[in-house]
Amino acid sequence: MSLLRIAALIRRYYYLYRTSWPRVLELVYWPVMNLLLWGFITMYLGRLSPVLPRVIPIFLGALILWDVLFRSQIGVTMAFLEEVWSRNLASLFVSPLSVLEFVLGQVSVGLLRSLISTVVIAVLAALLYAFDVFDMGLPLLAFFGNLLVMGAAVGMFVCGLVLRFGQGAEGLAWAVIFAFMPISAVYYPVDVLPGWLQWIALATPSANVFEGMRAVLLEGRFDMALFLRAVGLNAAYLVIGAGYFFWMFRSARERGLILQMGE
Repeated sequence: MSLLRIAALIRRYYYLYRTSWPRVLELVYWPVMNLLLWGFITMYLGRLSPVLPRVIPIFLGALILWDVLFRSQIGVTMAFLEEVWSRNLASLFVSPLSVLEFVLGQVSVGLLRSLISTVVIAVLAALLYAFDVFDMGLPLLAFFGNLLVMGAAVGMFVCGLVLRFGQGAEGLAWAVIFAFMPISAVYYPVDVLPGWLQWIALATPSANVFEGMRAVLLEGRFDMALFLRAVGLNAAYLVIGAGYFFWMFRSARERGLILQMGE
């Protein structure tokens, strides 16, 4: 594995974004719109009930952390789709670039996209709603890291689906992660779900992260059990996501489909 080749791949995406303002705008447009919408809604509801102002930080914190998960997943997937759309996938693998280096480059791009959008909406949340997500301290890093890993795992799985089913599966890049949203307990605790669905929810790293976030904001404690469960689940998700991508990539290369991607 060559760090130089991974860095070169990241630099390619840097040049791509540097010369395309729509791509740069997309990094922050939807996160900012969601922040403004939910922020002003919760402020309005806070006027209607004296209890709601206490939960406003929970909604804003959940919104910011959900965006970390979404941006991580979409960053990995979009990095792959950019190569498909530009018909550059085959050219990349004519070079000495390995599949592992390509995946690590994709994950790095997803991390950078997440960092940019998170910083932007965190600053806006502090300016507009006096909510500082960094007040969570070190637990925030635990939440951030777990969501990044889950997003990368789901992103690689989606890339594998595109390799398996072709460009007709591109819509899954935006759809798959939202299938996790109802059971991730982003804006409500897991215990409001039906009993049978709670077990499914707790089998996702994201639900454990958002439960942990509420424990920090409401009770001022970091739940180590939730953190360790999220880490263990992420390890399984990463093996499944990466394993499926490598399997589909090998199958596509053996059948000559890599040369046809983007046509």
